[in-house]
Amino acid sequence: MLVTQAQTEKGNLRYEYFVPFYGDQETVLLIDSWEDQNAIDIHHSSPMMKKIAELREKYNLHMKIERFYSDDKIPEQDKNFIRE
Repeated sequence: MLVTQAQTEKGNLRYEYFVPFYGDQETVLLIDSWEDQNAIDIHHSSPMMKKIAELREKYNLHMKIERFYSDDKIPEQDKNFIRE
C-alpha cells in the first residue's frame, strides 16, 4: 500500500490521512512530516510519487498544500490551552 511505503521511507516522521466529521465529505487531509527538506525531495522523486500522480489523474483529484513548521517554544499564554 502506498501509505505504508511513505511511512517507511527514510526521513518520514508522519504520514496519515484524515476525513472530516462534518463539512465536505470529499475532502481528505494528508498530514505528512519529514526530518528535513532533503527527505521531502527524495520522497517526491521516488517511484511511489509516479503512482500517486497517476491516481490523482485517474480520479481527477485536486490539491491544496499548506506548509507548517514545528515550534517547540510554546508561549506561556498558550500553555493554558494545551493538555498533555
